[in-house]
Amino acid sequence: MKYCNSLTKFSRFKTRVVSVGKLKIGGTNPISVQSMTTTNTMDTSATVAESIRMIKSGCELIRITAPSKKEALNLKNIKHELAKKGYYTPIVADIHFTPKAAEIAAEIVEKVRINPGNYADKKKFENIEYSDKSYEKELLRIEEKFKPLVKICKKNKTAMRIGTNHGSLSDRILSRYGDTPKGMVESAMEFLRICKKENFNEIILSMKASNTIVMVQAYRLLAHEMIKEDMDYPLHLGVTEAGEAEDGRIKSAVGIGALLADGIGDTVRVSLTEPPEFEIPVAKNLISNFKNLDNHNLIDGILKNPINPFEYQKRQTNTVLNIGGKNVPIVKADFGKKKEITPATFFALGYRYSVSLDKWHISEMAADYVFVGDHDINFELPGTLGVIYNYKTWKKHKKGFPCLRAKEYLKNSQLSTRMNVIYTLLSDLTDEFKKKLRSDKTAVLMIDTHNKNGIAEQRRLFIELINHKIKAPVIIRRTYENLSKDQVQLYASADIGSLLLDGLGDGIFICAKNSGSDQMINNLSFGILQATRTRISKTEYISCPSCGRTLFDLQETTAKIRKVTNHLRGVKIGIMGCIVNGPGEMADADYGYVGTGPGKITLYKEKEVVEKNVPESEAVKALIDLIKKNGDWVDPK
Repeated sequence: MKYCNSLTKFSRFKTRVVSVGKLKIGGTNPISVQSMTTTNTMDTSATVAESIRMIKSGCELIRITAPSKKEALNLKNIKHELAKKGYYTPIVADIHFTPKAAEIAAEIVEKVRINPGNYADKKKFENIEYSDKSYEKELLRIEEKFKPLVKICKKNKTAMRIGTNHGSLSDRILSRYGDTPKGMVESAMEFLRICKKENFNEIILSMKASNTIVMVQAYRLLAHEMIKEDMDYPLHLGVTEAGEAEDGRIKSAVGIGALLADGIGDTVRVSLTEPPEFEIPVAKNLISNFKNLDNHNLIDGILKNPINPFEYQKRQTNTVLNIGGKNVPIVKADFGKKKEITPATFFALGYRYSVSLDKWHISEMAADYVFVGDHDINFELPGTLGVIYNYKTWKKHKKGFPCLRAKEYLKNSQLSTRMNVIYTLLSDLTDEFKKKLRSDKTAVLMIDTHNKNGIAEQRRLFIELINHKIKAPVIIRRTYENLSKDQVQLYASADIGSLLLDGLGDGIFICAKNSGSDQMINNLSFGILQATRTRISKTEYISCPSCGRTLFDLQETTAKIRKVTNHLRGVKIGIMGCIVNGPGEMADADYGYVGTGPGKITLYKEKEVVEKNVPESEAVKALIDLIKKNGDWVDPK
């Protein structure tokens, strides 16, 4: 089950160094940041101008699509014009369906990216039963198609990324392995083994998916397989089709952050439906959260790890009111340091009081609990909101629920008969404490950490609970101070999301001092739960970041679709600029909106084509009609 150096002592997963031009990726080299142009590759001046904006924002590797031979040939002009202006950042040619384009590009640029599901393999969404013999025959056919590129790369010292996408697995892989992380890994390994036979090792690997659980499991499984086969290739990290704005940033930070926390990752792209130069600062901010972790305080090693890193399984817990058991994770807000708490204070938490109606209106993203410290709430709150007090204050009036330290919990018999929230560090897990927890059906742990490697320490605490058969639900607490809005979004998403992806945690408690408004922190908490698919509270958009293949304005279209559908809680809508990953990613979406020609859109219900060649001017209405037809539409309130 080994997939990283250690679960308790941070260190980078050791990989070989691959040269991409003058850029060194892997080994002890800093994690590099890359992005992809959105312009038409045949528009040299526009592509050069966008590349320069990317470079100025800190981009170290520029990816440009080359869907056919003419685009591949034009990479020479783009490279020449960049050099004339004094820019020598390495270029990656992004190839999908055209081996000849890859072969041309490999003689021009520093790196080519091929997608095993699209390169020389078949993807017609046909269910074909392969015998061992017919499967092997297909592998030989692929090898013959792929070998010329390998030889050209080897001759020209051109690096290669073998980049598997969850949404573009071939029919052959799907028939044998299904739509799984194992299938993703095997898809890459098949091509990797061909490279090894040809003694070509200038390779970087990736395992991208829009589903963060699938993405993290696939990378971990890939690292595991590499260890088994004595391979050490650098890994490129990314959540594909992450979307835009806060949702895209949170989703990317959850997936990429979980792997960076394991020491996995040598280069990163944050894929946002925004101009590519906006992606770079986000990636750099996220990476900065994992710098200098190797000198963190010692965490005891793990002798028995009960968590399967390759399969999601939620930790089994007691049900305490609406926390734990089969309940979705709760959101707890922090009002403990407020100078004053009034009904208006709760607006930020999704509770709006109407004076005229004398009634609370509750949103879909309304916090479940609020910590008020030593405040005394002397007005009526909605019954759906639980109030948690410091223990001494709770003892005075016995309203709401107490929050107490582990030592207070052990020495006090005067506790709530309904729920007791216990602030817990890993060091608090004494034998006496564990014994009491095992028999207490009112206990809810609120776990915290002061370790630089907080993810590892909190995971270690969870493992201790599981191994000692303690089923108390757990709220994950993390504290941030004096951070920017972007930083707290990225850091909290990585810190808390990493644990939720492993089935750990029954709630979130983000304490943010001078790091964003109460409303932003509340929305962030729900965003993390949405990104980990542990609690769905809004529409999910699986939208690609755009590239030179895109057949419509992705940002404008995404905004239009979001405007008319963002009230459809739990509905997943895929918005894809072209056919490359579109149909495949529809497997993870309820509805798909895919560019299939200039001004033409194809609509999907999951993987199935419903309507082809819809004029773009009519496509958003047609999408709404499709959602209505399938019974998933509700009128906005």
